Amino acid sequence: MTDGIGNPRDLALSGAAAPAAPSADTSPALDTPRTRGDGPAIPLGGDATLDRHTRIALLKEERAIARRFEGGKMWIYPAAAFTCYAIWLSFFPLAIMGWLNLPLAFVLSTVFAVGGYVTSHEAMHSNIARHGTKWRWLNEWTGKVSTIIIVFPFSMARLMHLEHHYHCNHPEKDPDYPDRANGPWHAIYKTWLNRQPGVDGSIHIYKRILAEMGTREAADALKDTVRLQLIFMAVLFAMAWSGYAIEAALIWWLPRHIGLSYIRFYLSWAPHHPREDQGRYGNTRLFKSRLGQIGSIGMETHLVHHLYPSIPNHRTKEAYYALRPILEKRGVHCPEI
Repeated sequence: MTDGIGNPRDLALSGAAAPAAPSADTSPALDTPRTRGDGPAIPLGGDATLDRHTRIALLKEERAIARRFEGGKMWIYPAAAFTCYAIWLSFFPLAIMGWLNLPLAFVLSTVFAVGGYVTSHEAMHSNIARHGTKWRWLNEWTGKVSTIIIVFPFSMARLMHLEHHYHCNHPEKDPDYPDRANGPWHAIYKTWLNRQPGVDGSIHIYKRILAEMGTREAADALKDTVRLQLIFMAVLFAMAWSGYAIEAALIWWLPRHIGLSYIRFYLSWAPHHPREDQGRYGNTRLFKSRLGQIGSIGMETHLVHHLYPSIPNHRTKEAYYALRPILEKRGVHCPEI
C-alpha cells in the first residue's frame, strides 16, 4: 500500500510539514497575517474586538501550550493494534476447531473494530513515527492492521481523513459531510443509510473526491479498497460454505457494521454537529457525552485534535483544560468535561 501522502496539503497534516513550521501546529489554514492592511490581521473566529496584537499573542501562547502535549507514550497504539489484531485473527481457526466462546468473540471483535480506528487515526497523522525516522514502518503497519476489521484500507482512510481536516464541514469537499443529521437518532439512522446501495452516501463522495484528486495515491487507495472488500467477501463465503456462517457473521460481518456506525456517530456526527461552521474554532464542538471520554473515543475534546492533530488522542482532554482559558477568549463554548 502507499503512504497516501501525495501533496503539500497532506504533508501538513501528516506531520511532514516544512521545518520552519511550529511542530505542535500541523493543522491547515493557520492564522497567517493577511497581505493587506484592511480588516483583521488574523482571520479567526471568536471575539471580533480582539486587536491584531492580542490575537497574535493568544495564538503564540496557544501554540506553546499545545507543544507540551505532543507525543508521550505512543507505543501504546501499535501495541494495542497488533495485540487486538492477533487476537481477532485467532478467532477464525478457534471457531473452526470449536474452541471459541462465540458471544465473547463477538463483543471483543466489535470493540476491536471501533478501537482500531483510534489506533489508525494516530498513524494517519504520523503521530507514532514521522517520515524519515527509523520507526516509520511501525506507523504505517499500525495503520494498516487497525482498519482491516472494518474493511476500510488505511490508504483510503488516511486520504479521506486528511481531506476532512482541510475541508471540514464543506458540503462538497468534506468526505464526512453525508453524516450530517438533525439529531442523535437521525444520525444513528444515517450511519446505516449511507452504506446502502443506491444511496448517495459516503462511498459516492469518496469516489468523487478521489477522481478530483487524480493522484497515484488516490488510484492506489481505490485499488486497496477493492482488494480488501474482495478478501472480506471471500472469507465470509468460504466460512458460510463450510458451515460456519454464524461464526463468520459474529466475528467479522456484524462487528464491522456496528463498528462503522459507532465510528460514524462519535467520530463524525457528534463533534461536528450541526456542520454549519467552517471556521478554525467553530468547525468542531466540545461536548459532554453520556459515555464519557473513553466511551466517546475521545471525541468530547475533538476540537483540540482539529487545532493540533499532533496531540495524540489520549492527551486531548488534558490539553483541553490547559487551552481552555485561551479558547474561552476566542469565544469558544467550553463546557466541563
